[in-house]
Amino acid sequence: MNGTKQPKRIASLQMVSGADVASNLAAATKLLKQAAAEGARLAVLPENFAFMGKSERDVLGVRELESAGPIQDFLAEQAQRHGLWIVAGTIPLLCDKEDKHRAACLLYDDTGLPVARYDKIHLFDVTVQSGTEEQYRESNTIDGGNEVVVVDTPVGRLGLAICYDLRFPELFRALARRGTEIIALPAAFTAVTGAAHWHTLLRARAIENLCYLVSSAQGGRHPSDRETYGHSMIVDPWGVVLGELQAGQGLICTELDREQLAATRRAFPALDHIRLDIP
Repeated sequence: MNGTKQPKRIASLQMVSGADVASNLAAATKLLKQAAAEGARLAVLPENFAFMGKSERDVLGVRELESAGPIQDFLAEQAQRHGLWIVAGTIPLLCDKEDKHRAACLLYDDTGLPVARYDKIHLFDVTVQSGTEEQYRESNTIDGGNEVVVVDTPVGRLGLAICYDLRFPELFRALARRGTEIIALPAAFTAVTGAAHWHTLLRARAIENLCYLVSSAQGGRHPSDRETYGHSMIVDPWGVVLGELQAGQGLICTELDREQLAATRRAFPALDHIRLDIP
């Protein structure tokens, strides 16, 4: 690979977002500044970083047009100020359905330009535990996407996924087949499902696709009394956890070594041994 000699640093930012956009953006400002100070070339914000309301429908009040709105203006300014590529968690963007939005993960380059957009495909419509009241119906307010997104960045070829997507390995295989070296996964896993499955799924997706996996999570209790699991992690292609933040606001920052990635894929060419024709 060209340009693989110098390891690149990447940061995973963890938050406990609430219902006040300004407060959430202020918290993100501190984390992005810290990520840049620690030498990160790319930073990943969590799902719903700018807004987590008391009900699922509250988010409809902060929807933005694509390329127009205070959340997107903030991200462009921060990327330019710090010379930092930003995976912007999820932003509620308007769609052609009045009562829904697109949960869009935007990627900004280090000049502040939006260069990619991934709309969450798999929607979290579940009862977390049988016999409990903890239920989620994202399809009531989110219009799901249908496109796989991979883009070149200074730290490597980056694939985008969001939270519940983690349970669908066919998406990650599609990313791998498009040359993905790193997958960014903004998330807001529930405390219950996170404790049961988060570590296993993250490490499995990294191992089976021989890629780095950078997860950026919500980690605490929110205004709706929802509790998110946290445990933002950066996992290498062999399944080794390079960094983890259990709970609360903060970040982890580590090097991603594309030479090591290439060497691992040469020595253990599992991606070349795929026999089933999965798109």
